[in-house]
This record gives sequence, structure tokens and C-alpha cells, in this order.
Amino acid sequence: MAWGNIYRRRMKVFTLALVIYLDYKALEQREKWISKSKRAALWEKAHERNAKRVLSLIIELEGLWVKFGQYLSTRADVVPEAYIRLLKQLQDSLPPRPLQEVRQTIQKELGKPTTDIFTNFVEAPLATASIAQVHRATFLDGREVVIKVQHEGIKTVILEDLKNAKAIVDWIAWAEPQYDFNPIIDEWCREAPKELDFNLEAENTRTVSRNLGCSAGDKGLGTVNVFIPEVVQSTEKVLILEYMDGIRLNDSASLEAYGIDKQKVVEEITRAYAHQIYVDGFFNGDPHPGNFLVSKEPPHCPILLDFGLTKKLPTTMKLALAKMFLAAAEGDHVALLSSFAEMGLKLRLDMPEQAMTVTNVFFRATTAAKESHDTFRAMTEQRSKNVREIQEKMKMNQKEAKRFNPVDAFPGDIIIFARVLNLLRGLSSLMDVRIVYLDIMRPFAEFVLQGSISKEPNVNDQWIWKTPVHSDVEAKLRQLLIKLGNEDKILGIQVCAYKDGEVIIDTSAGFLGKYDPRPVQPDSLFPVFSVTKGITAGMLHWLVDNGILILFYIYILLSRCLASFIKTTFFFVYHVLNHTSGLHNASVDVRENPLVICDWEECLNCMANSTPETEPGQEQLYHYLSYGWLCGGIVENATGKKFQEILEEALVKPLHVEGELYVGIPPGVETRLATLTPNLDDILKFSGISRSDLPSTFQPAMIAQFITTLTPLFNMLNTRRAIIPAANGHCSARALARYYAALADGGVIPPPHSSSSQPALGSHPHIPKFTSEIPKKQKAARSKDVGNVNNNHEKNSSSTETAENNNIFRTTSNTGYTRLLNDSSSSSNLNDPSTRVDTRHPNDGNKFVGKIYKDPRIHDAFLGIREYENYTIPNGKFGLGFSRLRSEDGSFIGFGHSGMGGSTGFCNIDHRFAISVTLNKLSLGGVTASIIQLVCSELNIPLPVEFSSPGISDGQHSIVETPLIN
Repeated sequence: MAWGNIYRRRMKVFTLALVIYLDYKALEQREKWISKSKRAALWEKAHERNAKRVLSLIIELEGLWVKFGQYLSTRADVVPEAYIRLLKQLQDSLPPRPLQEVRQTIQKELGKPTTDIFTNFVEAPLATASIAQVHRATFLDGREVVIKVQHEGIKTVILEDLKNAKAIVDWIAWAEPQYDFNPIIDEWCREAPKELDFNLEAENTRTVSRNLGCSAGDKGLGTVNVFIPEVVQSTEKVLILEYMDGIRLNDSASLEAYGIDKQKVVEEITRAYAHQIYVDGFFNGDPHPGNFLVSKEPPHCPILLDFGLTKKLPTTMKLALAKMFLAAAEGDHVALLSSFAEMGLKLRLDMPEQAMTVTNVFFRATTAAKESHDTFRAMTEQRSKNVREIQEKMKMNQKEAKRFNPVDAFPGDIIIFARVLNLLRGLSSLMDVRIVYLDIMRPFAEFVLQGSISKEPNVNDQWIWKTPVHSDVEAKLRQLLIKLGNEDKILGIQVCAYKDGEVIIDTSAGFLGKYDPRPVQPDSLFPVFSVTKGITAGMLHWLVDNGILILFYIYILLSRCLASFIKTTFFFVYHVLNHTSGLHNASVDVRENPLVICDWEECLNCMANSTPETEPGQEQLYHYLSYGWLCGGIVENATGKKFQEILEEALVKPLHVEGELYVGIPPGVETRLATLTPNLDDILKFSGISRSDLPSTFQPAMIAQFITTLTPLFNMLNTRRAIIPAANGHCSARALARYYAALADGGVIPPPHSSSSQPALGSHPHIPKFTSEIPKKQKAARSKDVGNVNNNHEKNSSSTETAENNNIFRTTSNTGYTRLLNDSSSSSNLNDPSTRVDTRHPNDGNKFVGKIYKDPRIHDAFLGIREYENYTIPNGKFGLGFSRLRSEDGSFIGFGHSGMGGSTGFCNIDHRFAISVTLNKLSLGGVTASIIQLVCSELNIPLPVEFSSPGISDGQHSIVETPLIN
């Protein structure tokens, strides 16, 4: 076989690449001087002449370049029509090798001449491809087969072509940095040589056939409806397969004559590949049209051929690819970034929206060949937009942005996966059918993820995370969790409890999400909804404790009415904490744009423009969202700092819970996030409940209606990163329990968390980059006085007058929030160590522990009792920021806050007991109630009536209504 000199071969490749590159670059310059009406024709001519150049050289050189041409010929969705039309002949109609060469290879490999093996050997090949050609033959026993014979000397040529391709890719990356295909060519250099061993291909064929449940005997009606020829015999260079009579996909006339539904055929091929990729993790990497036939007999199943290039995925990669697919399907940015991390795909910058856009393009529905120009133009425009976004984010000039590669590490395992999707997309366009990958492939991705999540925790020794049992009650708790898990009431859960300042429970169990089979660990982060209010309340009390804020400071809202006069509404800080400000229904309009709750400034402005529906202090109605924005506005205006800065300073650092307590997550924690999923059977039982303590816009019947919308909204990365101090806390149960353990002891920080819980609590970096921004106008104090504000509350009139006379209130111009100035008489330095009390923990010798609060009456402040009782509604559900917990006799025994779906955190003061539960399967709180009841019973601690109410029964468990909402 005359392959030519190896160096001449290399020079021809490089010369053609340079000629084509310069041709297109010159055309880019020429079109600037040509009218728009003539540009299209000019580009068509350029595509035509360059496609002819490519085809001519490929036919001359053969080898790996045929594979390249075959790939281009299938990309009808993005490649110009001239290339498709000319290069598609490479799919199976290359010039055949001499028959004598074929017979010699067969005799050398099988040890006998063809005449001793076959009664009939058809000299004309059925097909000639880049590596081999195929002949039809009949064995002596009458079996009809096809013989795949490798070209003589092809191995040397393929290896040389790979070197040349690598050199060209390096050159392109240098000339046009935005087109760096090195990860692709590197993977090809690893995988392509495997096609040269036909023994390996034979084994691959058997494996895929077995996985798909196909064989000639059962007519391919296994898991998917496809045929795969049976392997008869193989050597390194000869492969003999069962003969199957079929129609080629490019034979439109025959397909039409047999009445074959092209849409159904391509859908079945797509299903077969989805099964190979997601279920088996072992797939054919070369699905070009030449590697498919359609059986002539009904039901006209596709016939899959050529398994030389296959890819085996590690289980972790298979699961990550399935997770990436479902994340794109559901718009779940958190799951997407998590899947990237799991597969080893590292990005150099944090742009989740752009990552989602690119991934959606990857899994987009196919388009017809005639729409290829529009598709290519749309992709080019999207890429230009991405470059502009990178340029803006990284503060680069245009040239730097074009040369910037946002990918830091690209796993080789997904190269062949990407090639398969592109080839399938090209196949669909070539057949002129529309394939919606998100519909066809989704069941297979769901199957593999759900299949890796055991439905029976009692037989899954990994269901409960391996941490030591701290107490007898924890051992019993774990048995309860297994029981609830077997009843499918738990997906993922954490439970942590302190008694007398020591950890007695620290258990994690289940999985991070419905489609995320990774186990829940002690440092996993759960969204806890209104549990966040208890954290926010602790921050305000910290400001009061440090003299930054007093509870009877007036909080002023200025609203400009249609009549063009200023209307002033005021109430006290304690009204906000006690849910009596009258702004219980105040909220941004989430009906048209749910993501508006992520806009901190917009939400603060909404509060400023709202009017109380009831007189402040007169009626306690749950402020389900407004509570957080009102408190957040107070925090920022009182301190001049961002909300998250105060969270870190007041709670996170003193408690040593870095990286496990957030209100608005930073980038970098996505792999530890639990994903919410609703228990719809449970939620539906909630629709008939009416609650007089809830505002009209937050009644249970309404919640049951939008719970399916709420769950994906709070799974979105934009929402998770937002500052929503009433509902967007993300924490681990051990961080939350540590917080309440400190509160139970009056602010005394407990000893270090159990060393057996790994990774250690506080070992993660805490970098809250995504914080609320305080406009410059708000940071500076205003000179305008609030003026004489009449206080109708006689009990506080003297305090109000004193505040006004001291001129400590300043209004801001754009939101109307009062700016609280610090002076020597009413405030202290937040960073002054002298404001901290040097406390020794009674059970920890001389070890310094520290204290969050100095006020010995802090429990009274939390509960709103004794000297604080005038700040609360008598016998109301809420104290000052916390839910009051009562015993059966009605006395207050503790405080805390629960969140929608079941997460909770609270403490019992007298028993120095604190507990937290975080979970990701939203329900009415029945699971949480069962846990609290068990633990309190075992410890002989009074059970809060909030967790013992009969509520609704599902026949087995009490479903407590209270924890679901507050």
C-alpha cells in the first residue's frame, strides 16, 4: 500500500490547514468592503472550495483524517452545507484496498486461506472505512457472516496522524486561543489506538449487546429495541460477525420504500446511547451514520455496528454526568456546579449562569440541517456574549478576554461523551428529525441516580454516616431514623443535640438529594427556611447587648404617596422582633418574577414603601418574609456594615462554626449542599388547615398550592446566594445545635465540638463573598433630622423624647430607613475586646470559652418576659425574635425557631438542652416531632407542646402543623 513518505504526509496536512485558515481570515477582512447582499454567496463559495480541499486530502491520506471527515459530515447542525454534502461520502465509500491484500491479512490472522474457510467470499466490499473494510461471506456450515479486515500498515499511519493533529491543535490554540482543543486531542491520543485491536472490539461488542439485552435470538426486544450482530470470531486484525441485512441511514429512498419512521429510528438510537452512558457507563464512542443500519423486517429496529472506539466510565463519573444532565433539565445551578466538581471539571471563575447556559446548549434539542446556519450564528452570538461577560467580570480588554480560557481542568472522560452527543445531534439533523434530549435521555439519568439511592436503609450500612455513637439515646435515635427511612419519610437528615454543654447526639443519614446519591455528612449544608429567623434574632440581640441598638429605638419608614406628600410610619425595633409591626403581608411581588426576593435593595425598598395593615404593637401576625428584611435593614443601618459581616462577627467566629452557618452561601460550598424535595403526599394533607396566627397571604392552603414552585426556587443558586434573613439560612445541624447550646447557657460558648465528627466543626474557611451591598448614600450619616415624631405609646414616650433630643436618628434618602448613629453614650466598639466577658466553662477547668452575650437577663429578652414583657403580646407565640416553647402546664421552658418542611432548632433553659434537626424532604413536621419526642422522653426532659400536638394523623405518625411554618 503506497502511503507515501511520512514527512510529506505531515507537510500536506500543515499546508492545507494554513491555506484554509488564511482563506477564511482574508474573507473576514474582505466582507467589510462588500455589500451585505453579496456576503452570503461569498461565504458559500469559500466553504465549497475549502470543503473540496479537505475531501481531496482526506481521500489521499486516509487514516485518522477519515475519522475527522466523518465527524464533520455528521454535524449538519453547525457545519456549512458544502462540507456536509462532500464529506458524507467518507462514511462508508472510501476507495477499497486491493483484494490480494485483504486475503493475505485473513490468511495470516486465521491461519488458513479464504477458500478453506468460506464457501463464498464476496470480493466487492460492503464498505471501506478509515481502519478496515468489510466483506460479506458464507461459512462452510452455511452461516452468513461479514468479515472486517484491517488495512495493512494502518497502525503506523494512525499514530503519525495523531502527532500531526496534536501539532495542528497546538498551533490553532496559539493563533486563536479561544479555540483550544488540546483536551480533546489528548483524549483522542489515548483512545484512538484501541480501535486497532479487533479482539478488544469483539469484547466491546459482546459487552454492549449484553448490557442492552440484545441478540439476534430475541429480536432486540430487550431493554431497548436495537440489534447488535453476534461476534463469531476475532483476532487482532480480523473480526467476523453475524450478517444482518439492513438499510443504511443515508439511503432515503429505501427508508421511504419500507415505510420506516425516521423519527422513531433516531429516538431509539438515542435511547440506546442514553442506556449505555447513564445505566451501563460503557458506550460506543463513534455513532456516525455509517455505523448504523435499519432492519428491513418490522418493527424496523436500528442495528448498531462498530464498537472499536468505546469508553468505560468510572461509577463516580457516570453519576456526575447523570447529575449534570438533570441539573440542566431542572435549571439547578447548585447541582450543576456540584456535578462539575465531582467529575473534575474546574472553572477559573464563578459564573454559574454562564455555566448553565453552556450546559443547556450541550443538551439542546436538535435542529434540521436547513437550520444549521441559524444555529451556528446563534451559537457564535452566545459565545461572543460569554466573552463580553468574562471581559466585564475579569476587567480584561477584548483581546485578553478572547484569549482567556475559563476552564482550569477538563476531565478526559467527558471528551468521548461530548463527541457522542455531537454525533447524535448531527445524525438527527442529517435525518431531518427533531430530538429533544431532555425528554428522551432523562429517564435513564434518573434511573441511575435513584438506583444508587437505597430505598431500604436497614440493609444499607452506608445510610447512616460512620460517626461514633455518643450516648444511648443516640443509638435509639438511629434506629428510629432507619425505621422512618424504610417508610420513605426521610431522604437526608442531620440531628445534633447538646446536654449540659456536651454533645450527646451528632448523627447524619441519608442522601443529599433525590438525584444526588452522595451521603449526608456532618458538614453538609441544609436550607432551613424560617429557622433562619432565630439566627437573625440572635444578631439583633447581640447588637443590643453591645450597646449598638436598643429595643425601643424607633424604626421609621417613609413612603411617598400619590398625593405627593410624605407619609411617615414608625414603630419600634421590638415590634419587628415580636411580629407586631403590622407589615406581615409586606413583600415584593413574586408572582411575575420569583427571583425578585434575591434583590436585597429592592426588598428593602419594598419595606420602606409599605404601610402597616394593623397598628404596630396591637396584633401578632407571623411576618414570614418581611421579618427578615426589616431586621436586615436594622442591622445594616445600625452598624454601617453588611448583614453577613455582622453574622460572622456576632455568631460564626465566636462559636467556631466557620463554613457551616450562612445566610446566603458563598461560592465554593456547592458540593456540600443538600437539595430540597417535597413530600407531596404529606403537603396535600395540609391544604385544609386554617391558621389564625398567620397573615392572609400565607395561609396553609396557599402554601400547599405553591410548594412545588417554592422547592425549585430555593434550590436555585441565585436564591441560595441571596440575603433573605427570614428564610435563607444554610447550616449543618451541629452548627445550629451549637448556637442554641450557647443560648441555653446564656451565651456561654460550649467546649469544642466532638473530635469524632469529621471534618471538624469550624475547619472550613468562611468567606461570605456574596453579601448585601450598602449603597454609598446609606453609609454616610444624613444631616436631616427626623423631627418631632409623636409616640402614641405612653410607656415609651420619655425614651423617645430623649432619643430625639440627642439627635441620634438620621434618615436615609433612598430607602427611608432610619440611620442609627453610634455615640459614646449609647454604643460600644464592635471590635473592642473589652466588651467580651472572660468566662470559664464550669466543666472545663480553666479553659477560656467566651461568651456571646454579657446581659444576665438575656433569656428574659429572648422570651419577652419579666421586664421585657411590655415589648411583647401577652401569651403570644413569639417572644423577641424567637418562638416561645411551653410545657403542658403552659409555662415557658425554652425558645427556638422551626422552618417550613421540618427543620428546627431550640433549647430548654432549665435542662441546659439544645437540639437541631435539618432535613431535605419537606413535610408537615411529623418526622421532626417523632425525633424530638424520642429524645425528650429518653432524657426525661419536658416535651414542648409545639412538638406534641396531635395535628393531622397519617395513620402511623402525628403530623405537627406548627414546625412546618414557624
